[in-house]
Amino acid sequence: MPDTAREKHQTMLTRRAMLAATAGLLTPAALGPAAAQTAAWPTRTIRLIVPFTPAGTTDIVARILAQRLSERLGQTMIIENRPGAGGNVGSDYVVKVDPDGYTFLMCTISSGAINYSLYGAKMPYKPDDLIDVGLMTQVPNLIFVTNDLPVKTLQELVAYAKKNPGKLNYGSSGIGTSLHMTGELLKTEAGIDLLHVPFRGAGPMLQEVIAGRIEVAVDNLPSVIGHIRDGRLRPLAITSTTRSAALPEVPTTAEAGYPGVQATAWFGVQAPLKTPQPIIDRLGAEIDAVMREPETRARVADLGGLPPGLTPDGGTTPAAFHAFVRSEIAKWAKVVKQSGATAE
Repeated sequence: MPDTAREKHQTMLTRRAMLAATAGLLTPAALGPAAAQTAAWPTRTIRLIVPFTPAGTTDIVARILAQRLSERLGQTMIIENRPGAGGNVGSDYVVKVDPDGYTFLMCTISSGAINYSLYGAKMPYKPDDLIDVGLMTQVPNLIFVTNDLPVKTLQELVAYAKKNPGKLNYGSSGIGTSLHMTGELLKTEAGIDLLHVPFRGAGPMLQEVIAGRIEVAVDNLPSVIGHIRDGRLRPLAITSTTRSAALPEVPTTAEAGYPGVQATAWFGVQAPLKTPQPIIDRLGAEIDAVMREPETRARVADLGGLPPGLTPDGGTTPAAFHAFVRSEIAKWAKVVKQSGATAE
């Protein structure tokens, strides 16, 4: 028997649906107004809450997904940005809304995995408060610097930092993000002293790096790639195991001599607990279909992202995403403990 409230809820709804179908009763008229509303879903605008500021990777990929889901579902899906606390503010908002199938969360590696161990007892919600619907994409992080900093490689950055201990800042889009964790991993692996400067999102952080007020930064590839291609920022290394086809000239952290500095961010959709299971299943299937479209895959790939790849045939399902999220929670709990990172 499942040992979490979410799994019990999903199993109960599935059993009820199977029994009703077997009895020939699974019709809106037979099951009442609530069932009729679920069967007709969606009948009005759907909100997708993005727990970070506009122009960051979470916002960018959410808008790609929302556009296609709007077309497939026949109802508008709007983006609502609610940034703060590494994604916790927007996520906690979704936890508390009416689970009627019209509000969902664009979750991230931070709000869906890292923050549980980083914030500890201060975390406002638990994994069981949200239902995993589907994974959209995974993206590597990029370590880069302002053009004014006299370094062109990751090795040169480490050497410069060692000669100037405590004088360099590194920016991220918030405490608890994979960007924050990447910076902490670099500090640990390279033995350097960098001061973490968290922002409320990638947009404000990038403005400060471009202006030269923050020397070093880490960002998800999609939100920084345009600035790299335009020459406004200088890339040093990418945190994936292989080079990105979107920036093939940029070496991996392993190639630069720091194989322990690896992090792949991810972005998916979650729903409030007690959202009707038929809606979860429908939306999960639609996300899977969207991420199989050649056009969508091409748009995501141009930003440096990858298809979800959770199922054997490269797709995504609610069950597969749930297993993935749980594995990520365990993985990043170890990293947080080893790095000594905190939410302070």
